[in-house]
Amino acid sequence: MSARQAAAHFQVSVSAAIKLMQRVRQTGSTLPAKIGGYRRPLLSGYEEALRELTETRKGITLAELRGELIKRGAPAVSIATVWSMLGRIGQSHKKRR
Repeated sequence: MSARQAAAHFQVSVSAAIKLMQRVRQTGSTLPAKIGGYRRPLLSGYEEALRELTETRKGITLAELRGELIKRGAPAVSIATVWSMLGRIGQSHKKRR
């Protein structure tokens, strides 16, 4: 049966049937491909710099942290990325007394 005939028989799009047959020819399986996976944090390698900045400069803002990291060669990331990385390493940018 052709992919087009199979698509009509199983009431799916022709495109879906063709892609499924391509996957079967390439992998020998009808199982779906793996989705997702681990992605290294953008600021990995700057953990010590973040710790140093948050411990030596009490009350530093996220925007200031981001600026300091960029000065030290870190990629230009969003403030949310800096905040997320602080959470990963157990640090806070909150003012301490």
